Amino acid sequence: MIKDVELLAPAGNLSKLKTAFYFGADAAYIGGKAFSLRSFADNFTLEELDSAIKFAHSLGKKAYITVNIFARNYDLSMMEDYFSALCSMGADAAIISDSGVFYAAKKAAPALPVHISTQANLTNKYAVKFWREQGAQRAILARELSLDEIAEIHSFVPDIELEAFVHGAMCISYSGRCLLSDYLSGRSSNRGECVQACRWNYTVKKHDDGAESGEMSVEEDNRGTYIFNSKDLNMSAHLDKMKEAGICSFKIEGRMKSEYYLATVINAYRRCIDGGFSPQVERELLTAAHRDYTTAYTLGANDKTVNYTDSQTKGDCDYIANVVDCSGGFARVEMRGRFAVGDRLEVLSPDENFGKSFIVESAATGSGESVTDCKLVQEIYTINCPYALRAGDILRRRK
Repeated sequence: MIKDVELLAPAGNLSKLKTAFYFGADAAYIGGKAFSLRSFADNFTLEELDSAIKFAHSLGKKAYITVNIFARNYDLSMMEDYFSALCSMGADAAIISDSGVFYAAKKAAPALPVHISTQANLTNKYAVKFWREQGAQRAILARELSLDEIAEIHSFVPDIELEAFVHGAMCISYSGRCLLSDYLSGRSSNRGECVQACRWNYTVKKHDDGAESGEMSVEEDNRGTYIFNSKDLNMSAHLDKMKEAGICSFKIEGRMKSEYYLATVINAYRRCIDGGFSPQVERELLTAAHRDYTTAYTLGANDKTVNYTDSQTKGDCDYIANVVDCSGGFARVEMRGRFAVGDRLEVLSPDENFGKSFIVESAATGSGESVTDCKLVQEIYTINCPYALRAGDILRRRK
């Protein structure tokens, strides 16, 4: 067991927030409709932020609000009221990357804790010390740092909390400060509108005169090559080393990811924190969609972080249904993926039912009609189930 650490999960909407907490997150980071670097997530209105914060606190958990855009002058005119509102709601922190936004937050809501975003490029001990002296409570370190560098920062600034990413997609650009999306689509990644152009497939072409446009060693499949496409971070086997280096919050990336992805990854890391890394955890992190995994630069220099072969694998399991309730040997489930009588389904759960499986022997629609093919998306089906499942559990099918 790794003690005194926080498992921090993303949540793009209220449903995902509930999933994150159900599967074991201690805190969640969420964004409002404005000022957030994931503007294509559903995100939260002010009223929804208030409800989300109250919900988190009712469970003894925390909610951090992302206000991490690189602001322009016209943004700042609206921010002071926004920070005052967040403080009144009892937000546990605002996540900020821009010094002007930080100034606005401290002016409008001095009691609101501030976490400095990884977008601020926190790569050295003096940068972290500077932000601590300005009043920041936590520094979210750049992904480019090694464990030795993190330990040095912790020793130099012991009175600030250190947070680091442990899992999820990585940006091919330095700490996410990328101009590629803006250049190719007019959507700025630094203002929350990234189109993930780094995940597109590219081809190398010659000029009309036959000269090469530039020398580049690339690998490609029959659709092109993914020369900008980073592998996904996976530090599940090294969480103890991260704790020893001074990290107190383990952060999972993915406000745009599905509920199934969040449930799978959060459940795996919760089990890893509570019971240690295991072959089961390693296998579990292969079940949801992902790219090839890497430890990036945390263990030292690494030039094997680009995922040349494809954009993303589909994972080892199909997402089948959310459990609504269960009693008397039957479960009511909301269908998310087509399944049929005769299929073997597996349970994804934070409790002892995790990993158990059973064969669907009977199924009926919400109106009571018996069926063998469950193909209506979001239909509530009643199926046989030998386990006492709970609302929030998920059913999946191995491929």
